Order: sequence, then structure tokens, then C-alpha cells
Amino acid sequence: MNKNITQNAKNTNRTDLAIENPIKGLQCLERGECFSITEIVIDTDELGAKIGKSKGRYVTLETKYSNRFEQNFEPNFEIDYAETVEELSGEIKKFIPNEGLVFVVGLGNNDITPDSLGPKTANKIFATRHLKDENADFFENLRPVSVLSTGVLAQTGIETAEITEAICKKLSPSAVVIIDALVCSDISRLGKTIQISDAGIAPGSGVKNSRKQLNTKTLGTPVIAIGVPTVVDIHTIIKSYTDIEPDMENMMVTPRDIDKLIDKASDLLANALNHVFHPDFSIEEIKNLTGS
Repeated sequence: MNKNITQNAKNTNRTDLAIENPIKGLQCLERGECFSITEIVIDTDELGAKIGKSKGRYVTLETKYSNRFEQNFEPNFEIDYAETVEELSGEIKKFIPNEGLVFVVGLGNNDITPDSLGPKTANKIFATRHLKDENADFFENLRPVSVLSTGVLAQTGIETAEITEAICKKLSPSAVVIIDALVCSDISRLGKTIQISDAGIAPGSGVKNSRKQLNTKTLGTPVIAIGVPTVVDIHTIIKSYTDIEPDMENMMVTPRDIDKLIDKASDLLANALNHVFHPDFSIEEIKNLTGS
């Protein structure tokens, strides 16, 4: 159904989620069985400027259960894990071309747990491009996929955008899928929300460490950004529950069980992506191959 968002954006709250910066009159489409799914289309630069987002489609999937992305659901909640992966796969598939090489890029720092979603997800993606190159006939049913964890500037001395652009020029992928941890403004969304967008991404923007953008314009190919919020800043939390304007130093807050959250979220994203790329594999076969 169509939903007309009527509330005004709270521009003072730091967030990567388009759904948390609504403005009056913005049209949304709602759907979903395993997830509550909201699709927002920002079709002009002017509209994007009002909520601080780039022009594009933003699909937000919010879980309907309390244990985030756990496979063991509450007893009274009858949703199968395979159905969850199928629904997420279906949403991702709408953004990705049907043919051609897909380049999956995991952003973030594997040594910092809240920032490790990208590399941990990338580590569970089936890299198949080399197999297709070596024996195209034998592996004809596999889609060519390349995977990279870029690390961060402090580790490599190289901007993520520089690495990704250079590889895109060499591989000429039909699409780039970028996985990254996000920042939200509503603590109830931590680890319980997935955002998919074709608007690209500015690494580190949510924590005020923005680097060069990765999008269709900079990479020359469709860019699909997928992320899960893993942190919220304490000023936003205080302003959400009180009328007090914080005068303390700001800091990022993450859930106590962030290690489990990252493991489960990376499993779900990787299983869904592998299913999109290789639909001939069942969800159970994909889980066995990824060890999730």
C-alpha cells in the first residue's frame, strides 16, 4: 500500500537510514511478510537535499521479532529462516542486473566489531569469477562474482574509493554491491534493520568521517549499497528521550551483543546475496557452503 509520510525530519539526528529522515508528502510503498518493508523513492536532488540523502531508491527491511537476525525465533512467531532469506533475496534482486559480473565490496574495519559487517559478509560470498575463467563449460550455471574487503584508510594508506575504482576499471562489472555498517537514530533499529539503496554510499559519513562517494557516477556502473545499523550516537539517544540539549562529548553506542549481531547479520546478508547470484542453489545448500 502507499503511505504518505507527514512528519518532519529531525535533521539534528545522525543517521544513514532514509526512513529516519522523512518529510511531509514523501510517498512510500509498504509490503513484506517476514519483514516490514518500506520503499522510499527520492526522485529529485531538491527532495534529497531536504533529508540529506542522494537521489535514488531506498528499501528498508525491518524485522518483526526481537532477537534481531537470530535463526531461533520466538516460539509464537512462525517465520522460517529460509523464507526470510528468500524475501531479502527478492528485494536485492530488484536492484541487480540479471547478467554479468558482480563485484561485492565489504567496507569497514574487521578489527573493530561494530564496523566489521562489510568484511565479515564479504568473507562468506562465493567468489566464482576465476572458476568461470578456468572452465566456463563446467561452471556454466555459476554467475561470475568477485569479492574484496578494502580495509580502511588507516590500515592501507589507500582510499576505499581509489581501490574500488581501480578494480572496476579492470573488471568492468555489471554492478557493484557494497556492504557496510550503518548509523541509526532510533535504538530500536540497531541490528534489526537492513537498508538497500541504488544511491551509492559515502564511507564513514554516519560517524562524521566521510570519504569519497561510491556511486554510479564515480564507478561508472550501477552501485547497490546494503547495510545494517550497528551504532547510534549518544547525543541522539539523549535528545530522543529528553528535552535536554547534550553538552557532553559525543560518542558512539553499540549493543552489548554486537559480536553476535554482526555474525547473524553477515550470515543473513551473505546467504541472501549468494542466493541472488546462484539461484540454482537451495537456501540449505548455501548455508552449508557458508557454514552459517
